[in-house]
Amino acid sequence: MEADLWAFERNAHEMGCRIVAGIDEAGRGPLAGPVVSAAVILPDGVAIPGIDDSKKLTPKRRHDLYDRLYEVSHAIGIGVVDAGEIDRINILQATLGAMAMAVANLDPRPDHLLIDGIFTIASDLSQQAIKKGDSRSISIAAASIVAKVTRDRMMDQVDELFPEFGFGRHKGYPTKTHRQAIQQHGCCPIHRRSFKGVKEYVESDR
Repeated sequence: MEADLWAFERNAHEMGCRIVAGIDEAGRGPLAGPVVSAAVILPDGVAIPGIDDSKKLTPKRRHDLYDRLYEVSHAIGIGVVDAGEIDRINILQATLGAMAMAVANLDPRPDHLLIDGIFTIASDLSQQAIKKGDSRSISIAAASIVAKVTRDRMMDQVDELFPEFGFGRHKGYPTKTHRQAIQQHGCCPIHRRSFKGVKEYVESDR
């Protein structure tokens, strides 16, 4: 039986919340680039066929759904924290900060948040952390798609500045070819120098 992707949103409405936003991030695991979060407010009951956790979708399907979400959503907010700040405060705090930033960029302001994962954010809004929320809540699934496509497009742009690393292909994730490029070329300005797989090469890069 298929999961009811509207269940968490409906429960929030039954508790008296009028505007519910789903929040998710992309880019916790890469060795380079920012962590990007998205917050999405969907109209009640809007039909978005094929929506799911972004990791389960093909790139083309993600891009199609991204365009659809920007057409139908009441609001979308984006939060971005760059590699330097990730190194300074750690990836968890950077992720939570990007999520809070995405919520702050929403208009209208939500009165309830559904957040993918096990952590809530620094906010006075009521909120619920949902483990594997990107496959259980339609609002979080929407946010996962927006965050992923937004970050992928940013990495495609960076690829033009640092073509030797192949960011357009792996988006900064620790693939074999990315690790080999770091070994060969050292680090570039968007590498996360506190991450294993990068920090070993920081000294030789100075």
